[in-house]
Amino acid sequence: MNKDSKIYIAGNHGLVGSAIWKSLQKKGFVNLIGRSHEELDLLDSVAVSEFFEKEKPEYVYLAAAYVGGIMANNIYRADFIYRNLQIQNNIIYESFKHNVKKLLFLGSTCVYPREAPQPISEDFLLTSPLEYTNEPYAIAKIAGLKMCESFNIQYGTNFIAVMPTNLYGPNDNFDLEKSHVLPAMIRKIHLGKCLKENNWDSIRKDLNKRPVENVSGKNSIEEIISMLKRYGVSANKIELWGTGKPMREFLWSEDMADACIYIMNNVDFSDLSKDKTEIRNCHINIGTGKEISIRDLSQLIKQTVGYTGDITFDPSKPDGTMRKLTDVSKLNSLGWQHQIEIEEGIRRMYDWYTSKV
Repeated sequence: MNKDSKIYIAGNHGLVGSAIWKSLQKKGFVNLIGRSHEELDLLDSVAVSEFFEKEKPEYVYLAAAYVGGIMANNIYRADFIYRNLQIQNNIIYESFKHNVKKLLFLGSTCVYPREAPQPISEDFLLTSPLEYTNEPYAIAKIAGLKMCESFNIQYGTNFIAVMPTNLYGPNDNFDLEKSHVLPAMIRKIHLGKCLKENNWDSIRKDLNKRPVENVSGKNSIEEIISMLKRYGVSANKIELWGTGKPMREFLWSEDMADACIYIMNNVDFSDLSKDKTEIRNCHINIGTGKEISIRDLSQLIKQTVGYTGDITFDPSKPDGTMRKLTDVSKLNSLGWQHQIEIEEGIRRMYDWYTSKV
């Protein structure tokens, strides 16, 4: 990519897309294109086609996706598979049709089997069953990966798929029903601290910014306490889903953005598929290669936030995959490694969250 190349970041307002946008700007790229959902509905194939015809981007980062945590994935199964397939199909096909020089498709490490050997290398894709709770989302992401691979094989495109591990960072989703584990945990523990300190000004500001079940800071104290209790939040105790035993790997979103730009600039599909009799598993894991238990993560967040109550777990709720550590040797061999460790990342994340309330 040149500094004046026309670059489209699909999903530029989300966690992933905003990090890529910000990183590109810092690196001096000046011709970035982004659209909000209101400006461009990526589920609408006609609208996406008209957008590509008008803008003619040279490079595309496909960071747009319908995402959520374990609860949302398990409840909204049809939405997760349909919306993600539709978004991917529209953008990948229009990128092919309009001769985009290079596309980077962002998937997820949930594409790998539930019982995959650890750490998970790219070659373990499609070797055994997926985790049930997020199977629809995983299948959509596998389809996107295979769509990129298939267009490359048949038409000679240069579409690269990357599978980031669990991401967190600025502009994350803190919705208590739909967010991923780390931002949900930060918000719950923050609200628990506010309750314990009887800091109702901060609680009301938080809920006015991000209402939960239509409960905002304008509701009564009784209504707010009742709602928070349903999500396991009280002054003296935070209750989290599962046993706390699952191990998770977390990557700071700005590290992920740096990796994506590095790959876009330095890696081609031909580099990933050479010397292969059958061209498959050419995607790239993006992660740290390090993991932490959900229980230890909760204690780290508790310490960072300054909450003095207890953290408990509800083993009647699902854990999800027990372990999901990525093998990042392919990415490291290509010349990239992460910079931000989890302790620093959580400090940055909490500072960002409290600055936005």
